[in-house]
Amino acid sequence: MISWLWHFLDVIMATCLDILPILAIIIGFQLLVIRRPLIHPQKIIIGFIYVILGIACFLEGLQMALFPMGELMAQQLTSPEFLGIDLNNTTVVWQHYLWVYIFAASIGFATTLAEPSLIAVAIKAEEISGGAISAWALRISVSIGVAFGIALGAYRIVVGAELYLFIISGYIVVVIQTLFAPKLIIGLAYDSGGVTTSTVTVPLVTALGLGLASTIPGRNPLMDGFGLIAFASLFPIITVLAYAQIAEWRNKGSLSK
Repeated sequence: MISWLWHFLDVIMATCLDILPILAIIIGFQLLVIRRPLIHPQKIIIGFIYVILGIACFLEGLQMALFPMGELMAQQLTSPEFLGIDLNNTTVVWQHYLWVYIFAASIGFATTLAEPSLIAVAIKAEEISGGAISAWALRISVSIGVAFGIALGAYRIVVGAELYLFIISGYIVVVIQTLFAPKLIIGLAYDSGGVTTSTVTVPLVTALGLGLASTIPGRNPLMDGFGLIAFASLFPIITVLAYAQIAEWRNKGSLSK
């Protein structure tokens, strides 16, 4: 227990060092550029203490729960006993890993739907658009994109394909969609790809990628384990643009009738 407390204090100190530049910039601009005193300094100090404790607890939770859980799930889903393959057979057949793709898609969808940053962006988009953009539909569209992207990224790790082939192809699709998508949704769609890489999604997706690369024969965790986050950022752009295009086509169809 004592050793854990010392370890947690080390995490808090490291978090303080990470937060210090942010605090210095905010206070520096307030006092030196804007040249006005801080409003409610006690609340600001208490708020930063909450931030430090929250980040420290979150980082400790990642190491104790989310990362081990993701790696454990990847190991169990790729074990020869679960897959029903010969232990001496080192040939990787992508069809054997069907449950890995299903798990990757499911965890991607669930974590994205619960992503706080996505919820905040979706609510603001609905408010500003006057209801033209549905917060719930936006969250579902982004979640479907992340689910498909992570499943495809897991497939890439299994077959050992090059990352750039998928990413370049995906952005070609995005560019083509951007030319035809409603202007109202383009900026929001690109932002939707960024908000998926946040506190809930990233730890589990990273752990899943590293776990897959560690357990599949012939894969290198450093070379193949990373890259799933790129899929999680790219494919929501495609699905949100597709959602906007489908909605526009439906509206045109209803008006023509």
